[in-house]
Amino acid sequence: MKANRSTAVIVGILFIIGTASGILSAVFTGSILGAPDFLVQIAANKTQMVTGAFFVLLMGFSLAMVPVIMYPLFKKQNGSLALGAVVFRGPLEAATYILMVVSWLLLVIVSQEAAKADAQAASQFQALGAVLLRANEMINPVLEIVFSLGALMFYTLFYQSRLIPRWLSGWGLIGAVVYLAAGVMALFGTELGFLLALLGVQEMVMALWLIIKGFSQPAITSLFEK
Repeated sequence: MKANRSTAVIVGILFIIGTASGILSAVFTGSILGAPDFLVQIAANKTQMVTGAFFVLLMGFSLAMVPVIMYPLFKKQNGSLALGAVVFRGPLEAATYILMVVSWLLLVIVSQEAAKADAQAASQFQALGAVLLRANEMINPVLEIVFSLGALMFYTLFYQSRLIPRWLSGWGLIGAVVYLAAGVMALFGTELGFLLALLGVQEMVMALWLIIKGFSQPAITSLFEK
């Protein structure tokens, strides 16, 4: 019982760390990457960009740990889905975060070289920076699709196992479907970022539930009887 209570608390804390890290990353880098003279801004704010990249890594690794920690419980409900959740919300999701970080760090290098170059070379660095920025923009919808597919498996397992209330896991399933739709639309150039908030809010509510209430004890008993 103590082990399962600890698992619930750890998962809740990891969700909070992941979400807080994502918000902090956007705070540090959002205005810089969105500026018309983004290379100049990146060169002038290297520390902010590196700090933002660190928070992306922290977000990716903390969220990737969640399905791994949940696997011993989830596999008792459905081993295939549990493994799928680990793969999608583990290495695949983490890989997209790493790609994002690499693109940011390359932008830092390009911005520094552009700041030292003459006008002709600077224009070439500007073109390279634009390509890297565009690549980063294309990573986002891929991340949203990978994340939402993993979330669908994750919340299906929660819904089936009843480890948390079904209204909460059902909210997660709806949020994951909406998140997936937003990611697919973004891949084709239509930004619907506001739709991502539905799952973001759900995950914070779930995190607090896990920390305060933990898993349903009857559901835990039922899983271990299978």
